[in-house]
Amino acid sequence: MRYIWIVKGAAGMIRLIKRYGGSSRKLYDTEESRYVSLEELSAWVRAGQELKVVDSATGEDVTSQTLAQSIYEDQRWGHSLLSGELLHQIIRSGNQAFSKGVEQVQAKVDGMVRSSVDRLAQVGGAQEDMARLRHRLTELEAALADLEARTRVKQPPAPKRPPRRKAV
Repeated sequence: MRYIWIVKGAAGMIRLIKRYGGSSRKLYDTEESRYVSLEELSAWVRAGQELKVVDSATGEDVTSQTLAQSIYEDQRWGHSLLSGELLHQIIRSGNQAFSKGVEQVQAKVDGMVRSSVDRLAQVGGAQEDMARLRHRLTELEAALADLEARTRVKQPPAPKRPPRRKAV
């Protein structure tokens, strides 16, 4: 068996999966040295794992076909990842439709990011206002204390009352 290691920058290794031919199309994870299911591959991809699937006999990269099969299986089991409209567009115009779908998703993500940044800017502005108010309150408290100190008049002691007489 021949191993192919592909380094993906500082992020780590791309997980190498070997697909064995025949009717079974078994998938072998070279990292864990065990056979894995298509569902496991899908879960890894959803978790952010990069994969490369190669045909064990030819060494051909079959990642795209395997991931397409994963999408098919997810659709078949009712886990709709892609809308029917997007799938129609992909079939009709290939990469161009897919790029359009990616652009649509990107536009929605950009809108959400802009909205979040706008909300954060409002919160940031409120924090600055609160800091200015705290500073002004401190100044006012100091001025009030100063004013009280200057206007404080020493009051004479209260007159003493004569002692009470006891009733006889």
